Amino acid sequence: MMLTPAEAVAAATINAAYSLGLGDDRGSLEPGKRADFVIHEFADYRELAYFIAAPARPRVFVAGREVSA
Repeated sequence: MMLTPAEAVAAATINAAYSLGLGDDRGSLEPGKRADFVIHEFADYRELAYFIAAPARPRVFVAGREVSA
């Protein structure tokens, strides 16, 4: 799709939330929004594309609470 890594991350987060009508509540980490996020062990967000098919053990948070470690 010729997207930069930053554009791909935005498309999968904030833009996706707004397309579903949830952008006021989700899609970015901001005060007052629901804190659904994943923590990967990467040094830089651009590494995500390189390891997308590799087995990973990310930390998963839903509504600000860790659900997987």
